[in-house]
Amino acid sequence: MMTIQQISDTQEGRTQKKYIAWQMYLSFVGLALGGLFGLFQAFDRAGYNAYAEDGIAGAVGIESYYQGLTIHGVSLAIVFTFTFSNAFLQWAVARGFGRPLASTALVATSFWLSAVGIAMAATMMLLNEATVLYTMYAPMQASWIYYLGAALLVVSTWVVLGNQLLTLRAWRKDGNAGEKIPLLAYTSIMTYLMWFLASLGIATQVLVLLIPWALGWTSGVDPLVSRTLFWFSGHPIVYFWLLPAYVSWYMMVPRKAGGRLFSDPVVRVVFIMFLLLSTPVGLHHQFTDPGVDSGLKFMHGMLTFAIFFPSMITAFTLMAAFEDGGRRKGGKGLLGWIPKMPWGDAAASAQILAMVSFLFGGASGLINASYTVNLVVHNTSFIPGHFHMTVGSAVALSFMGISYWLLPHLTGKRLFSNKIAVAQGWIYFVGVMIFGRGLMAAGLEGQPRRVPISQATYARAEWLSGDAIAAIGGVMMVVAGLMFFYVILRTLMWKEPATAEELDMPISESMRGADESPALFDRLGFWFIIAVVLVVIAYTPAFINIGYDGLSPTWQPW
Repeated sequence: MMTIQQISDTQEGRTQKKYIAWQMYLSFVGLALGGLFGLFQAFDRAGYNAYAEDGIAGAVGIESYYQGLTIHGVSLAIVFTFTFSNAFLQWAVARGFGRPLASTALVATSFWLSAVGIAMAATMMLLNEATVLYTMYAPMQASWIYYLGAALLVVSTWVVLGNQLLTLRAWRKDGNAGEKIPLLAYTSIMTYLMWFLASLGIATQVLVLLIPWALGWTSGVDPLVSRTLFWFSGHPIVYFWLLPAYVSWYMMVPRKAGGRLFSDPVVRVVFIMFLLLSTPVGLHHQFTDPGVDSGLKFMHGMLTFAIFFPSMITAFTLMAAFEDGGRRKGGKGLLGWIPKMPWGDAAASAQILAMVSFLFGGASGLINASYTVNLVVHNTSFIPGHFHMTVGSAVALSFMGISYWLLPHLTGKRLFSNKIAVAQGWIYFVGVMIFGRGLMAAGLEGQPRRVPISQATYARAEWLSGDAIAAIGGVMMVVAGLMFFYVILRTLMWKEPATAEELDMPISESMRGADESPALFDRLGFWFIIAVVLVVIAYTPAFINIGYDGLSPTWQPW
């Protein structure tokens, strides 16, 4: 097995690192564009309409709040997350198997699919030809170019999975047929297996329904079928955002904290549970949709609560790892290990803060998943408050923290300023907690989501305090974002070589190793088939029910 430096020294490794770095730069473009329009959202909460003709956004041709909200959501929830995951987990698989990825051509293909798809989709959004929001529900229609661009970005993730599996096959052929899959590679591949299954819903929606409709080949699309296909993928996409962060939380942060994972087999169980349970839960996003059987909604709601368990296991496992590290560094007493955590390491502290924020994001998600309590917060600003404590903090802040070691690792340049990077993580954490709290408070007072509050003639006094809090938090998030890009750009321009520690890829040890893991856990095909069966059980009755009872009168599937 080669070290990460030996992989980097091969011709294949050097070329693959180049494309992987470019893929990461694409993610930074998405973060910058989405963050800019996030500032305009914060201004809206403060009562300033940035999209008016004389506003900041309106002056450069952005025509409406909804155009800006579409750019904000797609840039962050799709572009930033997909491209960063493609970059990070491709290189993680190479490190896990101790060899370059099986196909350099597929690494390049994934990058170019992402780049072309992003260019197509971004152009249409900026031209106001794709103002359909992140969820792109029919009957709102975008240009076919936008839909095709989004499809290419999804296909780029399939290419990554194909390369991961080819690398697994090559590793097994090198005399490792009976060996346990290295945990770093295992978690990375399981993440993409889960997403491949989940992405079939949105792929069907885009390729079968939306593109033919946008091209004028069909007269219309049934909104309920379109929504159901979207949410087939729309909830598990949350775990495609989250699991790359989990890979880092499990495999890298404990090492930086000086601790050890509690158990290798437990981590495998967590990722198996995510593979099995992430997809058959989408109808909990359609609790208020007519045409969907209430019993099926209830079943999906229960499965949604089931998928809370792997996150609870994660909380226990990581706390044990951090306590182990803190006590090995001399921490005494019940909580004496907490000050011994790596608060001065920008890459680690940002991710630890992301974990803290996810406690609130996960808890608020249980409210959204509840069959009855959801009705209190449904379509209120409570929902984006929850989003910003999950993808907006647990994921985004983790990816920023990962960038603080991954960028020096890929470029060979030392991180410009660890102190500024540490401060950036804290400012972002505090800002997103304030922002989410403000949105949730206003939502509990009945404030609707996805509305330009600065233009609303129906605004209520009860919303003012929540909006003010959200505006303050949003500005803090933008300031932290500027600090992040300052550190990143100065690192890229800096000539100081990376340290030996930065050139390494930190991998956590386990108290209970892979030798204690049952061989069944490594049968990826077996678990994937079970996941497919669960999806068929969960969704076949739903589509039959929609076909008979829920369709628009002129739209029939058979």
